[in-house]
Amino acid sequence: MIPCPDELTSSTSSSKRRRRRGVILTPTGFDKVQQAKTDVEFRDNGGSRYTLEALSERTGLAVDTLMKVFACEMGVDKQTLKAYFRSFGLTLEPADYDYPDPSADEGNAADANETKEPEGEPEPDLPGGQVPLGSEFYIERTAIEADCYKTVLQPGGLIRIKAPRRMGKSSLMTRILQQAAHKGCQTVSLSFQLADKAIFKDLDHFLQWFCANVGLGLQIPKRLGDYWDDLFGSKISCKIYFEQYLLPQISQPLVLALDDVDRLFEYPDLADEFFGLLRSWHEEAKNRDIWKQLRLVVAHSTEVYIPLNVNQSPFNVGLPIELKAFTPEQVQTLAKRHGLDWDEAQTQQLMDLVGGYPYLIQLALYHLWHQDVTLEQLLQPEAIATGIYSEHLQRQLWNLQQSPELAVAFSRVASAVTPVELNLVHAFKLQSLGLVQLQGSQAVPGCNLYARYFGDRLRDIPAL
Repeated sequence: MIPCPDELTSSTSSSKRRRRRGVILTPTGFDKVQQAKTDVEFRDNGGSRYTLEALSERTGLAVDTLMKVFACEMGVDKQTLKAYFRSFGLTLEPADYDYPDPSADEGNAADANETKEPEGEPEPDLPGGQVPLGSEFYIERTAIEADCYKTVLQPGGLIRIKAPRRMGKSSLMTRILQQAAHKGCQTVSLSFQLADKAIFKDLDHFLQWFCANVGLGLQIPKRLGDYWDDLFGSKISCKIYFEQYLLPQISQPLVLALDDVDRLFEYPDLADEFFGLLRSWHEEAKNRDIWKQLRLVVAHSTEVYIPLNVNQSPFNVGLPIELKAFTPEQVQTLAKRHGLDWDEAQTQQLMDLVGGYPYLIQLALYHLWHQDVTLEQLLQPEAIATGIYSEHLQRQLWNLQQSPELAVAFSRVASAVTPVELNLVHAFKLQSLGLVQLQGSQAVPGCNLYARYFGDRLRDIPAL
């Protein structure tokens, strides 16, 4: 676990900042964010409460961290509370948090003054989830964004974004939606991670859930019973609902952003039907004005490893976007924005450990800025399992434990000195987790951090 800021001591008396102490929610803050969570559950999740896993996915915070937040007893980093509030559209205010032990120092007010940043100095957010709009710590991919901003405004436009988890898909998608809104479009974002497993077991149930959630995002009353007809079937009923009810209700184009669509790959029959429906809507936009109103942004973490009819797949039309790892120049830029006067050698040292994975880079720079750790300490082999990456690595280990066949496959990769040939489905799933890089069908560890951490832990797994 990452040590709390109050457990760390400054190495010199000339440290730029005092260490932050943990904070907890006040009753006011707790009630405020709980009400916002309830509202979002009603709006985006059909009234069903989020599981801890769904909350972790939405907020970018580990399950253990969320439990600390809810308990309101053990202090967490203030940036953690900021991230939690922001995921429900709130801003953390001074009245929302307090210190668990106000007598530990010279007093609450004095400590609060000490932890304020100098006026005008940007304060990085705790990495996890999307980078906030307007953040100084968002690295633009200028050419990609320009193409996306242009395509989303085209009648019937389709953008498909592919990248492993925590590579910046949600941050890019949010900025596409912001640009579309500025140009007069209505926007709705829907993540399939929020759907209960039972939703995917029946096409009719799934498409009704889909239609209801899009209508909820548009704040249009649900009228499924008036347009759903068993005689026509689920797909035509869904099309009618959009064509005759949802789209005519709005005067502006609709940009519909669908995140985590690869969750449907686990249900091939349903995926084939739904993706075929999206492709048909995209094609209809070439000839019919009502469908020109709809623009789609589709994001997924892995290659399409299920068989889809080439003429019914949305994954071979539209604008393809593949987000790559950060370059050394981008890491250098981000380090500078964190106030680090790095040379190329220091940048390369960090990249030798974590590659160019945006989340891993951002997490390191956040803690370096926060003075929780030095670069030298971060690079120590013995610090890997207990340092700043411990929660992330434990989460990746948990992911592998849920799929023993993936654990077996990755154990071969982590312990090999040359690229390993893998079953393509296993290779794509491991790539979606960011655990491997692919060279054709051969895989190598995504970065040295993963090779070092998992090399020992998975060594004996083939014998299990």
